[in-house]
Amino acid sequence: MTAYDIILAPIVSENSLMLTSEKKYTFRVHPKANKYQIKDAVEEIFNVKVTAVNTMHVNGKPKRQGRHEGTTRNWKKAIVTLSPDSKEIEFFEGI
Repeated sequence: MTAYDIILAPIVSENSLMLTSEKKYTFRVHPKANKYQIKDAVEEIFNVKVTAVNTMHVNGKPKRQGRHEGTTRNWKKAIVTLSPDSKEIEFFEGI
């Protein structure tokens, strides 16, 4: 997998934007990617130094369309902590 296959999208929410002041950034990642792959991908794409990676699996929410019931997809989320001397990720600065 390439770095762009591992990091799928940034997560922009109120809670994730509050974490940017602590140099913590939240991404939606490939479900089979491990912490080492996520760290290398973020360092390669954004040219920053990563100190820690926390991952979690997010279960899909139950949804209903008429009389049919189901759930949304399960996905994986990663919170990446940058080193104090590292620059910030530009994508999150303008928001």
